[in-house]
Amino acid sequence: MGQNDKNTENIIAVNKKASHDYYILEKLEAGIVLEGWEVKGIRSMKVQLKEAYVKVLKGNLLLIGSHISPPSYINDINEKNVNRTRKLLLNQKEISMLIGKVNKDGLTIIPLSLYWKNNKVKLGIGIAKGKKKYDKRQSEKKKDWSIQKNRLTKKILKDN
Repeated sequence: MGQNDKNTENIIAVNKKASHDYYILEKLEAGIVLEGWEVKGIRSMKVQLKEAYVKVLKGNLLLIGSHISPPSYINDINEKNVNRTRKLLLNQKEISMLIGKVNKDGLTIIPLSLYWKNNKVKLGIGIAKGKKKYDKRQSEKKKDWSIQKNRLTKKILKDN
């Protein structure tokens, strides 16, 4: 482990449904309050952000619905709440900006990814606007077309 390993960002979990269900307008980085066994569970990559969302409560941002499983060698597994609400750490200025956008514009705050940064767990959150069903279909068509286009260009280059 060299000096450069400390500053790299290692992605732990990604919320793949976020880009499918929402237009992501802005991205932010937040710290997250964790217990010791949760950090060990994160190190063993037992994290799920699929059903997670961020809620504003009494001027705090809370991550709700994320699932962190304890590692197998933890004895008190029954006492651990794997879906507990976790507090997010942001500056007061950032929190008030997020609250304003959520209340005024009707936007949503969603978790995008969980990653290591300087040996600390960070949560990438996004300010997002929900997609309608036809928007989802349209973005799916664009994605399929870009994949098909790449295959065709690859095939043409291979034949030449």
